[in-house]
Amino acid sequence: MSNFITLLPTLLIGALALIMFGLGLSLTLADFRRLLGHPKAVVLALVLQTMVLPAICYGLIVGLGVAPVYAVGLMLLAASPGGVSANLFSHLFGGNVAMNISLTAINTVLSIVSLPLIANFAIATFAKSGQVVPMQTAKVVEVIAIVLIPVAIGMFVKSRAPGFAARMDKPMKRFSMAVLAALALIAIAKEWTAMTTSFASIGLAVVLFNILSLGLGYYVPRLMGLDKPNAVAIGYEIGIHNSTLAIFVAVSVLGDFQLMLPAAIYSVSMYVFATAFGFLVLGRKAAAGAPAPASS
Repeated sequence: MSNFITLLPTLLIGALALIMFGLGLSLTLADFRRLLGHPKAVVLALVLQTMVLPAICYGLIVGLGVAPVYAVGLMLLAASPGGVSANLFSHLFGGNVAMNISLTAINTVLSIVSLPLIANFAIATFAKSGQVVPMQTAKVVEVIAIVLIPVAIGMFVKSRAPGFAARMDKPMKRFSMAVLAALALIAIAKEWTAMTTSFASIGLAVVLFNILSLGLGYYVPRLMGLDKPNAVAIGYEIGIHNSTLAIFVAVSVLGDFQLMLPAAIYSVSMYVFATAFGFLVLGRKAAAGAPAPASS
Protein backbone atom coordinates (compact mmCIF):
# COMPACT_ATOMS: atom_id res chain seq x y z
CA MET A 1 0.00 0.00 0.00
CA SER A 2 2.87 2.37 0.73
CA ASN A 3 4.15 1.86 -2.83
CA PHE A 4 0.70 2.79 -4.14
CA ILE A 5 0.62 5.95 -2.07
CA THR A 6 4.02 6.91 -3.51
CA LEU A 7 2.77 6.27 -7.04
CA LEU A 8 -0.70 7.81 -6.59
CA PRO A 9 0.22 11.34 -7.79
CA THR A 10 1.76 9.89 -10.96
CA LEU A 11 -1.22 7.59 -11.51
CA LEU A 12 -3.61 10.52 -11.07
CA ILE A 13 -1.66 12.51 -13.67
CA GLY A 14 -1.99 9.63 -16.13
CA ALA A 15 -5.69 9.13 -15.38
CA LEU A 16 -6.49 12.82 -15.73
CA ALA A 17 -4.51 13.03 -18.97
CA LEU A 18 -6.52 10.09 -20.34
CA ILE A 19 -9.79 11.81 -19.50
CA MET A 20 -8.66 15.05 -21.13
CA PHE A 21 -7.43 13.18 -24.23
CA GLY A 22 -10.79 11.39 -24.46
CA LEU A 23 -12.55 14.76 -24.19
CA GLY A 24 -10.33 16.11 -26.96
CA LEU A 25 -11.33 13.22 -29.25
CA SER A 26 -14.94 14.41 -29.02
CA LEU A 27 -14.20 18.11 -29.64
CA THR A 28 -13.75 20.31 -32.69
CA LEU A 29 -13.37 24.05 -33.06
CA ALA A 30 -17.02 24.01 -34.16
CA ASP A 31 -17.99 23.04 -30.60
CA PHE A 32 -16.58 26.33 -29.37
CA ARG A 33 -18.18 28.30 -32.22
CA ARG A 34 -21.52 26.64 -31.42
CA LEU A 35 -21.53 28.45 -28.09
CA LEU A 36 -22.08 31.70 -29.99
CA GLY A 37 -25.55 30.47 -30.92
CA HIS A 38 -26.58 30.23 -27.26
CA PRO A 39 -25.05 33.33 -25.62
CA LYS A 40 -27.65 33.56 -22.84
CA ALA A 41 -27.25 29.90 -21.86
CA VAL A 42 -23.46 30.07 -21.96
CA VAL A 43 -23.17 33.26 -19.89
CA LEU A 44 -25.66 31.94 -17.34
CA ALA A 45 -23.85 28.60 -17.04
CA LEU A 46 -20.46 30.27 -16.62
CA VAL A 47 -21.76 32.71 -13.98
CA LEU A 48 -23.32 29.85 -12.02
CA GLN A 49 -20.18 27.72 -12.34
CA THR A 50 -17.49 30.27 -11.57
CA MET A 51 -19.25 32.68 -9.19
CA VAL A 52 -22.50 31.39 -7.69
CA LEU A 53 -21.41 27.86 -6.76
CA PRO A 54 -18.17 28.92 -5.00
CA ALA A 55 -20.21 31.52 -3.06
CA ILE A 56 -22.78 28.89 -2.05
CA CYS A 57 -19.99 26.51 -1.08
CA TYR A 58 -18.44 29.23 1.07
CA GLY A 59 -21.81 29.81 2.74
CA LEU A 60 -22.23 26.09 3.49
CA ILE A 61 -18.73 25.91 4.98
CA VAL A 62 -19.35 28.88 7.27
CA GLY A 63 -22.92 27.89 8.13
CA LEU A 64 -22.06 24.27 8.95
CA GLY A 65 -18.73 25.04 10.62
CA VAL A 66 -16.68 22.76 8.34
CA ALA A 67 -13.12 22.15 9.56
CA PRO A 68 -10.47 24.24 7.72
CA VAL A 69 -8.73 21.42 5.84
CA TYR A 70 -12.06 20.02 4.63
CA ALA A 71 -13.23 23.54 3.80
CA VAL A 72 -10.30 23.96 1.42
CA GLY A 73 -11.04 20.55 -0.13
CA LEU A 74 -14.70 21.46 -0.65
CA MET A 75 -13.78 24.78 -2.25
CA LEU A 76 -11.43 22.88 -4.60
CA LEU A 77 -14.41 20.80 -5.62
CA ALA A 78 -16.58 23.89 -6.18
CA ALA A 79 -13.82 25.40 -8.35
CA SER A 80 -13.53 22.30 -10.54
CA PRO A 81 -15.27 22.33 -13.94
CA GLY A 82 -17.93 19.89 -15.05
CA GLY A 83 -16.93 16.24 -15.32
CA VAL A 84 -17.20 14.13 -18.46
CA SER A 85 -20.00 12.14 -16.81
CA ALA A 86 -22.20 15.23 -17.18
CA ASN A 87 -22.36 14.52 -20.93
CA LEU A 88 -23.65 11.01 -20.30
CA PHE A 89 -26.28 12.06 -17.78
CA SER A 90 -27.43 14.86 -20.08
CA HIS A 91 -27.86 12.35 -22.90
CA LEU A 92 -29.80 9.95 -20.69
CA PHE A 93 -32.22 12.58 -19.43
CA GLY A 94 -32.91 14.69 -22.51
CA GLY A 95 -30.31 17.45 -22.28
CA ASN A 96 -28.54 19.31 -25.07
CA VAL A 97 -25.38 17.20 -25.19
CA ALA A 98 -23.66 19.52 -27.67
CA MET A 99 -24.08 22.29 -25.08
CA ASN A 100 -22.55 20.00 -22.43
CA ILE A 101 -19.53 19.19 -24.55
CA SER A 102 -18.93 22.85 -25.35
CA LEU A 103 -19.42 23.99 -21.75
CA THR A 104 -17.12 21.24 -20.47
CA ALA A 105 -14.41 22.43 -22.85
CA ILE A 106 -14.68 26.14 -22.02
CA ASN A 107 -15.11 25.50 -18.28
CA THR A 108 -11.99 23.35 -18.30
CA VAL A 109 -10.03 26.16 -19.94
CA LEU A 110 -11.42 28.78 -17.53
CA SER A 111 -10.63 26.58 -14.53
CA ILE A 112 -6.95 26.98 -15.32
CA VAL A 113 -7.31 30.52 -13.94
CA SER A 114 -10.30 30.18 -11.60
CA LEU A 115 -9.23 27.02 -9.76
CA PRO A 116 -5.87 28.39 -8.48
CA LEU A 117 -7.52 31.68 -7.52
CA ILE A 118 -10.31 29.99 -5.56
CA ALA A 119 -7.92 27.42 -4.05
CA ASN A 120 -5.56 30.09 -2.76
CA PHE A 121 -8.48 32.19 -1.51
CA ALA A 122 -9.75 29.17 0.45
CA ILE A 123 -6.28 28.43 1.84
CA ALA A 124 -5.81 32.04 2.93
CA THR A 125 -9.32 32.20 4.42
CA PHE A 126 -9.71 28.85 6.14
CA ALA A 127 -6.19 27.44 6.60
CA LYS A 128 -4.68 30.49 8.26
CA SER A 129 -2.26 28.38 10.27
CA GLY A 130 -0.45 27.51 7.07
CA GLN A 131 -1.02 23.74 7.26
CA VAL A 132 -1.88 23.78 3.55
CA VAL A 133 0.70 24.91 1.01
CA PRO A 134 -0.66 27.42 -1.55
CA MET A 135 -0.52 26.61 -5.25
CA GLN A 136 2.79 27.90 -6.61
CA THR A 137 3.27 29.22 -10.14
CA ALA A 138 5.09 26.07 -11.23
CA LYS A 139 2.20 23.93 -10.00
CA VAL A 140 -0.34 26.09 -11.83
CA VAL A 141 1.67 25.59 -15.02
CA GLU A 142 1.68 21.84 -14.30
CA VAL A 143 -2.11 21.81 -14.06
CA ILE A 144 -2.39 23.80 -17.30
CA ALA A 145 -0.14 21.31 -19.09
CA ILE A 146 -1.97 18.26 -17.77
CA VAL A 147 -5.36 19.68 -18.72
CA LEU A 148 -4.72 21.47 -22.00
CA ILE A 149 -2.05 19.41 -23.74
CA PRO A 150 -4.02 16.10 -23.81
CA VAL A 151 -7.16 17.98 -24.97
CA ALA A 152 -5.17 19.65 -27.75
CA ILE A 153 -3.65 16.30 -28.80
CA GLY A 154 -7.10 14.70 -28.84
CA MET A 155 -8.51 17.52 -30.99
CA PHE A 156 -5.51 17.28 -33.34
CA VAL A 157 -6.01 13.52 -33.72
CA LYS A 158 -9.71 14.09 -34.44
CA SER A 159 -8.91 16.68 -37.11
CA ARG A 160 -6.33 14.45 -38.82
CA ALA A 161 -7.99 11.06 -38.36
CA PRO A 162 -11.72 11.57 -37.70
CA GLY A 163 -12.51 7.92 -38.33
CA PHE A 164 -9.98 6.76 -35.74
CA ALA A 165 -11.21 9.40 -33.27
CA ALA A 166 -14.80 8.26 -33.74
CA ARG A 167 -13.85 4.62 -33.13
CA MET A 168 -11.72 5.44 -30.10
CA ASP A 169 -13.98 8.04 -28.48
CA LYS A 170 -16.22 5.73 -26.44
CA PRO A 171 -13.58 3.05 -25.68
CA MET A 172 -11.16 5.74 -24.47
CA LYS A 173 -13.78 7.29 -22.20
CA ARG A 174 -14.76 3.89 -20.81
CA PHE A 175 -11.13 2.95 -20.24
CA SER A 176 -10.45 6.29 -18.57
CA MET A 177 -13.43 5.88 -16.25
CA ALA A 178 -12.43 2.31 -15.42
CA VAL A 179 -8.92 3.43 -14.50
CA LEU A 180 -10.32 6.26 -12.41
CA ALA A 181 -12.79 3.95 -10.68
CA ALA A 182 -9.94 1.62 -9.73
CA LEU A 183 -7.80 4.49 -8.46
CA ALA A 184 -10.72 5.98 -6.53
CA LEU A 185 -11.61 2.63 -4.92
CA ILE A 186 -8.01 1.99 -3.85
CA ALA A 187 -7.62 5.53 -2.53
CA ILE A 188 -10.95 5.32 -0.68
CA ALA A 189 -9.99 1.94 0.79
CA LYS A 190 -6.74 3.42 2.02
CA GLU A 191 -8.51 6.47 3.48
CA TRP A 192 -11.66 4.59 4.56
CA THR A 193 -11.16 5.24 8.26
CA ALA A 194 -10.50 8.91 7.62
CA MET A 195 -13.55 9.13 5.32
CA THR A 196 -15.93 7.48 7.76
CA THR A 197 -14.56 9.59 10.59
CA SER A 198 -14.77 12.81 8.58
CA PHE A 199 -18.20 12.10 7.09
CA ALA A 200 -19.89 13.50 10.19
CA SER A 201 -17.98 16.74 9.61
CA ILE A 202 -18.26 17.10 5.83
CA GLY A 203 -20.90 14.61 4.65
CA LEU A 204 -23.84 17.01 5.04
CA ALA A 205 -21.95 19.85 3.36
CA VAL A 206 -20.99 17.62 0.40
CA VAL A 207 -24.53 16.30 -0.04
CA LEU A 208 -26.13 19.75 0.21
CA PHE A 209 -23.60 21.19 -2.22
CA ASN A 210 -24.38 18.38 -4.67
CA ILE A 211 -28.14 18.91 -4.45
CA LEU A 212 -27.89 22.71 -4.67
CA SER A 213 -25.57 22.47 -7.70
CA LEU A 214 -28.04 20.29 -9.60
CA GLY A 215 -31.08 22.28 -8.53
CA LEU A 216 -29.68 25.72 -9.30
CA GLY A 217 -28.21 24.50 -12.56
CA TYR A 218 -31.64 23.39 -13.76
CA TYR A 219 -34.15 25.77 -12.16
CA VAL A 220 -32.32 29.07 -12.62
CA PRO A 221 -32.08 28.59 -16.42
CA ARG A 222 -35.75 27.58 -16.52
CA LEU A 223 -36.72 30.70 -14.59
CA MET A 224 -34.61 32.73 -17.04
CA GLY A 225 -36.64 31.37 -19.96
CA LEU A 226 -34.29 28.67 -21.32
CA ASP A 227 -35.82 25.56 -22.84
CA LYS A 228 -35.70 22.26 -20.99
CA PRO A 229 -32.87 20.58 -23.00
CA ASN A 230 -30.50 23.50 -22.34
CA ALA A 231 -31.57 23.70 -18.68
CA VAL A 232 -30.92 19.97 -18.24
CA ALA A 233 -27.51 20.38 -19.88
CA ILE A 234 -26.57 23.24 -17.56
CA GLY A 235 -27.96 21.41 -14.53
CA TYR A 236 -25.74 18.41 -15.11
CA GLU A 237 -22.77 20.48 -16.26
CA ILE A 238 -22.55 22.41 -12.99
CA GLY A 239 -24.05 19.64 -10.85
CA ILE A 240 -21.41 17.04 -11.75
CA HIS A 241 -17.97 18.40 -10.98
CA ASN A 242 -14.65 16.99 -12.12
CA SER A 243 -13.79 15.38 -8.80
CA THR A 244 -10.73 13.79 -10.39
CA LEU A 245 -9.22 17.23 -10.98
CA ALA A 246 -10.01 18.22 -7.39
CA ILE A 247 -8.38 15.03 -6.09
CA PHE A 248 -5.36 15.58 -8.35
CA VAL A 249 -4.84 19.13 -7.07
CA ALA A 250 -5.28 17.98 -3.46
CA VAL A 251 -2.86 15.06 -3.67
CA SER A 252 -0.36 15.95 -6.40
CA VAL A 253 -0.27 19.74 -6.21
CA LEU A 254 -0.98 20.50 -2.54
CA GLY A 255 0.27 17.17 -1.19
CA ASP A 256 -2.47 16.60 1.40
CA PHE A 257 -4.66 13.48 1.38
CA GLN A 258 -7.17 15.06 3.77
CA LEU A 259 -7.95 17.68 1.15
CA MET A 260 -9.21 14.99 -1.22
CA LEU A 261 -11.84 13.60 1.17
CA PRO A 262 -14.69 15.95 0.16
CA ALA A 263 -14.07 15.14 -3.52
CA ALA A 264 -13.82 11.40 -2.75
CA ILE A 265 -17.19 11.45 -0.96
CA TYR A 266 -18.66 13.61 -3.72
CA SER A 267 -17.42 11.24 -6.46
CA VAL A 268 -19.75 8.59 -5.02
CA SER A 269 -22.70 10.73 -3.95
CA MET A 270 -23.00 12.62 -7.22
CA TYR A 271 -24.04 9.50 -9.12
CA VAL A 272 -26.80 8.80 -6.63
CA PHE A 273 -28.20 12.33 -6.68
CA ALA A 274 -27.67 12.91 -10.41
CA THR A 275 -29.66 9.75 -11.18
CA ALA A 276 -32.38 10.61 -8.64
CA PHE A 277 -32.54 14.14 -10.08
CA GLY A 278 -33.12 12.72 -13.55
CA PHE A 279 -35.92 10.37 -12.52
CA LEU A 280 -37.65 12.42 -9.83
CA VAL A 281 -37.20 16.04 -10.88
CA LEU A 282 -37.05 15.75 -14.64
CA GLY A 283 -39.79 13.10 -14.64
CA ARG A 284 -38.20 11.17 -17.44
CA LYS A 285 -37.21 7.55 -18.01
CA ALA A 286 -33.57 7.23 -18.89
CA ALA A 287 -32.69 6.23 -22.44
CA ALA A 288 -30.47 3.51 -21.01
CA GLY A 289 -29.37 2.21 -17.63
CA ALA A 290 -27.86 4.70 -15.26
CA PRO A 291 -24.07 4.74 -15.38
CA ALA A 292 -22.09 2.74 -12.91
CA PRO A 293 -20.39 4.83 -10.24
CA ALA A 294 -16.94 6.06 -11.17
CA SER A 295 -14.95 9.19 -10.53
CA SER A 296 -15.74 11.99 -12.86
